[in-house]
Amino acid sequence: MNVFKHLKGDRIVWIIMLLFSLMSVLVVYSAVLNLVHYNGNQKTSPVGYLLKHTGILAAGMGLTFLAHRVKYTFYAKLAPLGFLMSIPLLLFTLFKGVRAGEASRWIGIPGTSLTFQTSDFAKIMLVLFLARILAVEFGNWERFSDVLKKLLLPVVAICGLIFPANFSTAAVLFVNAMFLIFMGGVPMRHLFKLAGIAIVAAVVLGFWIWIAPSTIPGNRGPTWKSRIEHFSDGASEHNYQSEQSKMAIANGGMFGKGPGNSTQRAFLPQASSDFIFAIVLEEYGFLSGVLLLFLYLILLYRSVRMVRQKDKPFAGFIALGLSFSLVFQALINMGVAVDLFPVTGQPLPLISMGGTSILFTMASLGILLSVSHTLQQNAQDVKPE
Repeated sequence: MNVFKHLKGDRIVWIIMLLFSLMSVLVVYSAVLNLVHYNGNQKTSPVGYLLKHTGILAAGMGLTFLAHRVKYTFYAKLAPLGFLMSIPLLLFTLFKGVRAGEASRWIGIPGTSLTFQTSDFAKIMLVLFLARILAVEFGNWERFSDVLKKLLLPVVAICGLIFPANFSTAAVLFVNAMFLIFMGGVPMRHLFKLAGIAIVAAVVLGFWIWIAPSTIPGNRGPTWKSRIEHFSDGASEHNYQSEQSKMAIANGGMFGKGPGNSTQRAFLPQASSDFIFAIVLEEYGFLSGVLLLFLYLILLYRSVRMVRQKDKPFAGFIALGLSFSLVFQALINMGVAVDLFPVTGQPLPLISMGGTSILFTMASLGILLSVSHTLQQNAQDVKPE
């Protein structure tokens, strides 16, 4: 039986998602040995973590299947409602959410022990909302005031609500939104003005973090300043995570130490999530890291091909926004693992252990596949008999 009979859309995207899921199961099972030891939890074995993670991946695939069976035009109708829902959810998270350390990033699901990271939902809704606006207003951006009101204001609203608890997520989302706006047909004169506003805002924020970090909402300012200082001074005693990550990469060499043979997982915090790329390189080698990067770039390339559909701008903007968001986050995670960037806390999409991050990433791939499926149908309909 042909498995792709029921899986519509780009087969390459399906294959890449399945390969990522397989790699995730293998690496997470190895990396969680550190998590069990670190937590001192004798009741939860690595197998328990593996089963939970596999269950989340299976649920994510279910979301992918459901999302890709819905015609992508439905998401144009969903986008405004989803965007409006994101704002109260983020506000509730900011003031009444479940705290972990200094940050409040989750809300609890009533009647369960489960939590829901609202920023993952807001990221997808913002991309869909921007894609809808760019498609509706395509070629109609003569006034800069319209750009500010219809594009920049929604981006600032969502990123501003994410920012106090999760600066890196807000920054990554802002860059992704600006990239989508850049590709959305907005005149260059307006883009230069937006760039100027963004640069001024970044400089002001940088001075604020440097001079008075304790006054920044969310109590995360001192942490951000500390990470930047430790990254810039390069002292190993201040960059424990980065040093352990680089040791893991060096241990792996070209071909790796083999599945389950990582040694740095016992010393590397967040080995199963934020720094899982280091474990991939240690156990499977430099070549596996190159292959992983190649698969992400193929995913982006397959999505960019959809943008060529000039008569369906919403489809192209969805594909571009969702795929770039996923790949850009992956590049940030890899850059942190090899010490190119300060520690950000961004997981490696489809690889790191997680909950809502995996679910919403796979849901976004389902939307991407829905676009691909519809475009394939349209191409078949216009073929001469």
